[in-house]
Amino acid sequence: MSSLDVSRGVCALVPGLQPWLENALFAVRVVDAASPRDRDDRRVLLATEIGHATHRDILITVVDGAPSLVAAANGLPARVAFGLEDMGFAFALIAELARPASVPAVGDAASVRLMTLASRVARSEATVLVQGDTGTGKEGMARFLHAGSGRCGHDFIAVNCAALPETMMEAMLFGHRKGSFTGAAQSSDGLFLAADGGTLFLDEIAELPLALQAKLLRALQEGEVLPVGATHPVPVNVRIIAACNRNLADEVAAGRFREDLYWRLNVMPLELRPLSQRRGDIVAIAAAMLLRQQDMGRAGFVWPTLAALEKLSVHDWPGNARELGNVLQRALVLREGDRIDAADLHISAAPQPLRAIVAQPVAAEPVRLRDVARHSKLEAIRLALRETDGHRAAAARKLGISERTLRYRLAEMRELAAA
Repeated sequence: MSSLDVSRGVCALVPGLQPWLENALFAVRVVDAASPRDRDDRRVLLATEIGHATHRDILITVVDGAPSLVAAANGLPARVAFGLEDMGFAFALIAELARPASVPAVGDAASVRLMTLASRVARSEATVLVQGDTGTGKEGMARFLHAGSGRCGHDFIAVNCAALPETMMEAMLFGHRKGSFTGAAQSSDGLFLAADGGTLFLDEIAELPLALQAKLLRALQEGEVLPVGATHPVPVNVRIIAACNRNLADEVAAGRFREDLYWRLNVMPLELRPLSQRRGDIVAIAAAMLLRQQDMGRAGFVWPTLAALEKLSVHDWPGNARELGNVLQRALVLREGDRIDAADLHISAAPQPLRAIVAQPVAAEPVRLRDVARHSKLEAIRLALRETDGHRAAAARKLGISERTLRYRLAEMRELAAA
């Protein structure tokens, strides 16, 4: 938990802020604005208490008019002004302004319980398996575990196993010696040794070929790696955090993942639920994303309206946080007013390709069944790529086809677009 001081004046003016912050993973201490403080303490104070503030603090004002956020600059603290209608989002902004970069944005009670468990796991040396749908924040969890561990002073190396060229996977993970294969003009340590003393995050672990899974298992059991072309293993001290957007136990049952490696990775399992099952996180994540997406120095911070937040809260978010980020970014670009309103949030339901084609005006030529089927397939591909943020391997899995078939279909889409 991150600690945060809140002045008694703030608690008296907005009593709901303290429980909100506590539910957002902060250890809140109520203090007098003028009380002594440590150098690194961060406080939430009233704007009238600015005489006791440092540049690390957050000043708040309750106003009748439009809300505003002024970022910390030139030695002055950040300032947040808001009224009753915008109070919920203002609380989320205050939490995100104070939150350390390594801590994910949370506001849901179940997420707080998970992060509390994760903070205990972080202090151990146990291997962790993080499972959850695409876009649920698996890498953010891995970074949180690293930051809370005794290895935080060493490197955190993240690698997407699905993005590694299959012919180079072994060399990239375990290193290689000069001349060990064509093109190996120089030796390379590999990602295991790059993370020596720190943490190696293996995302999309299910994409590793079975032969490489056996070598990964040996590396974990023996604490050493054998670079390609080497004759002697090299000791390595690394903590493994693995992640998968599929159920790894099902992959084992299907014969696509080694059972012994599964049990070696599944020492401390953490399951990230879809965003639709943790709606309390939506406002917190939206606040964090809007802070990252805006240049407050040029145009000021754009606030969402209460109607916009209500629209966000009822959507199912099949693309999870990535979809939420895309929706907010589009709204910032396409909004018509000074704030993001509900009408600016272009959230579409899953397309219905067949219905859309049948509903079109009758063309000069009759619609053929094979054309309807082809268009339905292409629309399904577009949807899968959108939901997986353009990740081809994940889209292919979602569609139940091979990456090779997906490449053929994408080539067909390009031909149709050029015609």
